[in-house]
Amino acid sequence: MRLQCLVAVLCLGVGVNAGKYSREVNEPKPSGSDGQTVEFRIAKLNQVWEKAKRMQLSPVRQSELHSDLKLQEKDELQWKKMKVEGLDENGEKEAQLRRNFNVILAKYGMDGKRDTRPLESNSLKDHDTKEGDMFDDPRLDKLWNKAKSSGKFSNEELLSLKREFQHHKDKIHEYNILMDTVSRTEEIHKNVISPLEGDAKEHVLHQKHTELKHKMRDLNQGFERLRKLSHEGFTEDSEFREPRVIELWEAAKRANLSNDELDSLKEELRHFETKVEKHSHYQEQLELSHQKLRHVEALGDKEHIKRNQEKYNTLAEKTREMGYKMKKHMQDLSNKISREGLEHNEL
Repeated sequence: MRLQCLVAVLCLGVGVNAGKYSREVNEPKPSGSDGQTVEFRIAKLNQVWEKAKRMQLSPVRQSELHSDLKLQEKDELQWKKMKVEGLDENGEKEAQLRRNFNVILAKYGMDGKRDTRPLESNSLKDHDTKEGDMFDDPRLDKLWNKAKSSGKFSNEELLSLKREFQHHKDKIHEYNILMDTVSRTEEIHKNVISPLEGDAKEHVLHQKHTELKHKMRDLNQGFERLRKLSHEGFTEDSEFREPRVIELWEAAKRANLSNDELDSLKEELRHFETKVEKHSHYQEQLELSHQKLRHVEALGDKEHIKRNQEKYNTLAEKTREMGYKMKKHMQDLSNKISREGLEHNEL
């Protein structure tokens, strides 16, 4: 039944997805100073995108980068309006945007540093990973191998569990990136001469340490959930399947919300989960389309190549749009949970 619902949603297509998450992606693309069409309205984001295309990232990873840059563009344009209205006097939002941009660069191996952490997180390539050493973390690998051999999980449940482990691995990666950014900022902070500049950097450092503490808390809670899930298995009353949705739901339950607010949020999260599943489906189709295109190119039939290239380009564009809408929706839900939880704590 679930599969039928998902297929029905997919058949509607991306074009009918109107509303607040469609407006930005449907706007005509901006033009650069030379009159040529560019992908983003901010020069540094176009530079990153052009560099990424030369790096030959996998189709799914390139699509993920595009969504992240689109979200960064939205936040930076909003901040520019805030700055004009004098709403970021202490530079807190500006520092956060700079931090987010640096995280994007590091996440996709574009910060000029040699990164020994694996950058690819495409689930379709898991079969290339050495068995027993899948998640690059001894605790995760040990827990995964124990769960896999326990006999408690069906094949479908193992796939769901694997997605949760992969999500946790990605969060560890993000934590390491942020920790590295903090270390570099502290190194710069040591060389500051101006007291005023020093105060500003002290504020930024305090922000980053606070964010590190929150991310470490989330990592510990996430690992504890994986440990419990691996030992006890999935329960019949599990609310959600997708790791990102589960993470939001767990955060909501900790946010001291009323039962009515939780029920309302649960319904919104169900809609969001459908959006996540739809995006995952398109990512899989994009990877398969890319493989087919490479195969056709090897055969050398120009007409066949042209048709497959057009199909691939259309699918890539749809996948990017859906990725942006999904990440924007997730950002809104996360902010909503934080805001409502804060309001309850102040009452």
